[in-house]
Amino acid sequence: MRNVKKGLILTFVGLITLTSCDKFLDVNENPNAPGASTLPLSAKFPAAIVSTVNQETIQLNQIGAFFGGYWGTNNDGNSSFYDFKTYNGPSIRNQRGGVPVWENGFNNILYFQLIKDEAFSSGDRFYIGASKIMQGWLFLRLADVYNNIPFDEAAKGTEFKAPKYEDGKSVYQKAVNLITEGIQDVKNSPEVGVRTDDIIFKGNKSQWAKFGNTIKLRALIRQSEVGDQSYINAEINTIENEGSGYLSVGENAYVDPGYLNSTGKLNPFWENYYRNVQGAAVANYRIIRPTVYLLDQYELRNDPRLEKLYVAVNGEYKGVLFGNPDAGNPIYDEENTSSFKGANENNGNPTGLFKKFNQPSVLLSSFESLFLQAEAAQRGWISGNAKTFYEDAIKESFNYLSVPASEFAQYNVQNNVNLDNASAKIARIIEQKWLALNSVNSIEAWNDYRRLGLPDFPGTAATGITGRPLRFMYPETERGTNGDNAAAQGSDLMTKDRVWWDKE
Repeated sequence: MRNVKKGLILTFVGLITLTSCDKFLDVNENPNAPGASTLPLSAKFPAAIVSTVNQETIQLNQIGAFFGGYWGTNNDGNSSFYDFKTYNGPSIRNQRGGVPVWENGFNNILYFQLIKDEAFSSGDRFYIGASKIMQGWLFLRLADVYNNIPFDEAAKGTEFKAPKYEDGKSVYQKAVNLITEGIQDVKNSPEVGVRTDDIIFKGNKSQWAKFGNTIKLRALIRQSEVGDQSYINAEINTIENEGSGYLSVGENAYVDPGYLNSTGKLNPFWENYYRNVQGAAVANYRIIRPTVYLLDQYELRNDPRLEKLYVAVNGEYKGVLFGNPDAGNPIYDEENTSSFKGANENNGNPTGLFKKFNQPSVLLSSFESLFLQAEAAQRGWISGNAKTFYEDAIKESFNYLSVPASEFAQYNVQNNVNLDNASAKIARIIEQKWLALNSVNSIEAWNDYRRLGLPDFPGTAATGITGRPLRFMYPETERGTNGDNAAAQGSDLMTKDRVWWDKE
């Protein structure tokens, strides 16, 4: 029965995908879709969670991995991910072959709105609060990628045919307020014991509050170079007064719907980048490779995570250039470059990023939360010791990648790792955050680079490309249905049309 229920959740997720439409505000009643009244909230809610984490671990993770200095492709993949490697904004937004961050993001916001509306009718404050927190997460993600987006007029069904855009800063503040409301709703919901349909925290209200506070801290950290410090201080005070704190050691927002060993129901990161249901290597596994810069940074620090993440070639780790223009050079062939290392390359033992087909998906890790806290403490925004947060974050990253805890002391004593020895402590925190989030939550690498210019990894090596993308262009689906609003946002994505928190 347990596996049947888990299979149903994954089936509902597939139905979410099938019900996506060109106009994200159009709601077509479908008796088999998660938004339909025929399904209980206990089925809709986990399906919406899975749809959201799928966007995180596949779509956004992939964008960040290419734009954030982690991934390139070997010669066999020279024609793959070409739009990313050449920063081709028009192709990325293309309706047919593009990357539908906008469509998927607003569809997920809409699904949580439908859940929230139904929960209002039944008076279930847990679903109301958790949905608000997840909507806040999604609005912040969309603002990070596009900047100005609809907020007040979003997710209103067909009430607004051309929803107005609000500036990214306002969206940020409203999303933070929505999360604050959601935390209170969850905390004030009735005690019902373990919620099996809550595939993140099993109904643990304290963990939901910590999760919401951590999302808000990330949003505040994003404003470090341009934000109103009085606003930041006020929001930090709100978090402190709420009292739950942030996700800490051993506390992760992992999504575990019960992945199955069948096509379309394995862990999606595993299935997209490692092995299919027959155990064969997928195309992405054969062509995606770490960048030379990434490997150099691990090796420069004698980082024990390196051997857990990648397969050595003749005793050495070999990477590629992102956007490599020299595709004829055999040093970048598949067999001469380091692939991901998973259980199959480790005598069947879990390791690195690929442990088993049914491993949980990472929505937000303890180590990302701890790095956020380290930076906030270093800036004097929160109490606590920045060094302790920093070291705990590295330890948690080691644990996630199956590095023995005993290796931390020798690693941390190095001059280029130890926080006490850093003249620029924020930069040191970001360096380690970047190394830890590699292929786990890679979109944060692109976000931190746009915010701070750190780490200073190379841009594309593709011929004739200068600059780096500042944000995504608005998709053709949106330009076709809300053209005037979309056109007013500008399209010079390489030089001036930044997201609001990106300091020039």
